[in-house]
Amino acid sequence: MARDVAYTDEYFQIIQDADGDIASRRAAFAYMMASTAIVHHQVVASTFVPKLFSQEVYDLMRTSAEMTHAILCKVMQRYLDDPAYRELFDFDERLRELILLPRGYDSLIPFARVDTFIDEDALTLAFCEFNGDGSAGMNENREITNSIKDSETLRTFAQAHKVCGCDLFEPWVDAFCRIYDTYVHKVDSPRFAICDYLENGVVDEFHVFADLFRARGIACEVCDVRELTFNGDQLLSPTGHEINAIWRRCVTNDVIDHWSESLDLIDAVRHEKVALIGSFAGHIIHDKQIFDVLMKPETTSMLTADEISFLEQTIPQTAFLDEAEVNLAQIRQNKDQWIIKPADHYGADEVHAGLECTQEAWEELIGRFANSASGTPFIVQRYIRPYKSKTLPPDTGILEMPDGEISDVPVLYNNLNGLYLYDGHFQGVFSRLGPHPTICKQNDGMTAATIWVDANVQDGLEL
Repeated sequence: MARDVAYTDEYFQIIQDADGDIASRRAAFAYMMASTAIVHHQVVASTFVPKLFSQEVYDLMRTSAEMTHAILCKVMQRYLDDPAYRELFDFDERLRELILLPRGYDSLIPFARVDTFIDEDALTLAFCEFNGDGSAGMNENREITNSIKDSETLRTFAQAHKVCGCDLFEPWVDAFCRIYDTYVHKVDSPRFAICDYLENGVVDEFHVFADLFRARGIACEVCDVRELTFNGDQLLSPTGHEINAIWRRCVTNDVIDHWSESLDLIDAVRHEKVALIGSFAGHIIHDKQIFDVLMKPETTSMLTADEISFLEQTIPQTAFLDEAEVNLAQIRQNKDQWIIKPADHYGADEVHAGLECTQEAWEELIGRFANSASGTPFIVQRYIRPYKSKTLPPDTGILEMPDGEISDVPVLYNNLNGLYLYDGHFQGVFSRLGPHPTICKQNDGMTAATIWVDANVQDGLEL
């Protein structure tokens, strides 16, 4: 039995020995309902049972995440340096313009979350997607961990094991400040801003980070990109203050969608009047065609043998959903082997796994999205069956339910593991689970706290 499975079985035994630990579960649910773990005006769904990861899984995650960072940095630098290499990517001209804007600081990928499917029994990993500076989830993990850390179950488990959580806040503030310190136009006593199109952003999370910057004596604002103004010399916030560095939380395709309203930010970056951390070059790894480009000879020729072997083991077969690239008839006929996604989007929008479609619905989707029929390029990717682990569904209604109706029987959910990288350093995990083939909030997905067990963890958060 894998060590992670044994830990989870032990955890459930503690719950059951405590007659369901109903008081702790009610307290955890009540905490979450009053928490800042809010996405699009709703408290996120969560589970009382954390993901319990062993030393072996930690080591797999850390080495895989950091090798991925090294590979992606090579790809990004080659794109910036080599016009011929850029032709491997099918990007809108405005995207190319944004990607090639000056950066002015050392870090190519300041912040990333690489989403993975990890088999905790076989200790293998495969990729789902790469996310740059628009990635979220840090506050979800923090709040969910806080909701269970004083539970009877976790306290009992911790009597037999060393446990710690993920510190996803102070280390990013440290990294951001270090990166800004390499900016060629840095100033003393800078003012920072966290920027997005706020209707799309995880705004409560932004404010948690802004408070941490301010606690260090660094002025920091949360701003909508559209409310920034550039006077030719300074980029000004809505309060009229000069902004010296921005943590870019807006994804690049939102910038394209709001192009005319975003020109002040773009012009300030073009004229090197603000440090945009991370740069728009992060779109190179965000766009899902990166999976196809990674396996091309032009890319593998600049990688080490170990890096090539790693990609061969972890990258799912990926191509544009286009009859010039793939056999559409084969994809129609073998729906359970494939998943289709927009090449450039986020939030699991229009992601469809053949496994959860009828044959008729699958063929309709292929007809709608193949050959850019919808006006947007789609990719098709070999479907990876996620690892399943025991958990409890969200405790919705537990505050009103009689004790006897509250189940402590484990159920199996699919797992998706988002590995955070702060300037190339593995920092922690966003543990998402779901009962369906596509794991996302819109598909009954939920988040679990991430807990390291009996592991030597860099930068772990003591519980």
